[in-house]
Amino acid sequence: MVVGLRQFTQRTGDGAGEPILDTENGEELIRVQPSVSIVVGTRAPESPGTLYITSKQVVWLSDVDRAKGYAVDFLSLSLHAVSRDPEAYPSPCIYTQIETEDDDEDVDEGSDNESVEALDLSKVTEMRLVPSDASQLDNLFEIFCECAELNPEPIEEEEEGHNWVFSADQLENEGTGEDPGWHFFQDPTNPIGHSNGDNDLANNVLRLQINDQRFEDAEEMEQENESGHQ
Repeated sequence: MVVGLRQFTQRTGDGAGEPILDTENGEELIRVQPSVSIVVGTRAPESPGTLYITSKQVVWLSDVDRAKGYAVDFLSLSLHAVSRDPEAYPSPCIYTQIETEDDDEDVDEGSDNESVEALDLSKVTEMRLVPSDASQLDNLFEIFCECAELNPEPIEEEEEGHNWVFSADQLENEGTGEDPGWHFFQDPTNPIGHSNGDNDLANNVLRLQINDQRFEDAEEMEQENESGHQ
């Protein structure tokens, strides 16, 4: 499920505090970078805050407002890169693209005149992190890469369904009773089976096999009779 950018206010400690991590599920703090501004969408940069990179997410917390903070999971980051092109953005930064549930729709991320509080963060598709010390960009990028590798895209499992093709091992197991959950025909040349005791299908296939066999026998007898009359 795509989460995207979200507000983050869970802090602990005095002063600006630190983010509360999900340590019970293995989340670890990887890097703390002070004096970093955040640019959400096309809006003006926020006052410098502190960047926290964990094994699960990227968290930015304001140094002056404990109620202001943002977070995005690495699973929601589709791209991250170092940007030093002044035509793309005036300051060197870490540029990120964020997956959202509205990726296929035109999203208006608002103008600089609108307040950030009025912005629907779930629709924000871009975020820039601007450290005051630009020499840290390459190091931050490497950490982003490492943490992204810790959070690979989950593989969606296909829905379980009936498997009507069986291997030779499964057919052998039927004879030894090693696989009681599946039932097979004794004829290994016809690996058609059924699951969960689907006797109607079994009977239908069995009748088809018998009828086919009778047809073949009748055809052979007819050919023998024609040969005898010649």
